[in-house]
This record gives sequence, structure tokens and C-alpha cells, in this order.
Amino acid sequence: MAHPTPDPIAPGQESVWDYPRPPRVERVARRVRIVLGGEVIVDTDDVVRVLETSHPPVYYLPISAFAEGSLTDAAGSSFCEFKGGARYLDVHGGGQARPRTAWNYPDPSPGFEVLADRVAVYPAPMDACTIDGVEVTPQPGTFYGGWVTPDIAGPFKGAPGSMGW
Repeated sequence: MAHPTPDPIAPGQESVWDYPRPPRVERVARRVRIVLGGEVIVDTDDVVRVLETSHPPVYYLPISAFAEGSLTDAAGSSFCEFKGGARYLDVHGGGQARPRTAWNYPDPSPGFEVLADRVAVYPAPMDACTIDGVEVTPQPGTFYGGWVTPDIAGPFKGAPGSMGW
């Protein structure tokens, strides 16, 4: 399947079509805040993101930055050809629980070691996920965990018809 035509890039934006494959992990000077059940479960500026062609960035936050009890082990695992084996976590906040809505790579592949003590969270099941105070939109679909912000241009993998990109 042919790749789609990248969306035009506005001033201050980056295109997900300029992101590499295999993906790149990088530290960013951003503040991430996640709210569930009306409770702030994480608010940190210790942030790394993974960039991969056609995907909005996935943000990884230190496990230690999450509120006590907000992450618990969940059933299941998966494997990424680049990052290695992932485990899943349930997310808790404000008396609510969201099963299997976070993941971590406890023993990541070479080049992704910085992810070992970090967690990524699917934004859709949370009350709010923000980057520098701007609420994110979930990546289309239910498989990928990217965070769409006004500073990136698509189109984004995960939308109907994008499986072959």
C-alpha cells in the first residue's frame, strides 16, 4: 500500500512523516500531566518520547513519578520488533481503574534502555492528558498509544485504511 501524502506543516509543527523507522527515543523539555477520576496521577517534566514514521509521539514517564498505587500489574504482554517485550499495567486514580491502559519495557532492546523504568499511557481512557498544559488527542484506533498535539502534522497511522502504511 502506498504511503499517504503528508499534511502540510504549519509554522512550529513537525511532520510524523519525518520521524525515523526504526524509531528514535529522545528526551524532551516538556511537562506531562495525567488526570484520572479527578486525581492527578502524574505531573512531571522528566519526559522522553519515541518517534516513529507515521505515528504521533508516545510519551514515556518515570514509574517513580506516578502517584502511589496508581499503577498495578495487569495480565498479558506484547512484543515490539524495536523496543522488545512489554508488560501491561492497570491505571488507578480517584477511585477509578482503567485496565491495561499503560505499558512498560522492563528489559528493552539495545538503544531503548532509557525506557526500562518508564511507563507510557493510552490517553483515551484517562480524564485528561496534557503536554505543557495542552490537552492531547489520542492517536486514531485502539492499538497505538500516540499523543496528538497541535505541534505535529499527520496523517497518523491507526485511522481506518492505514494498517499497511
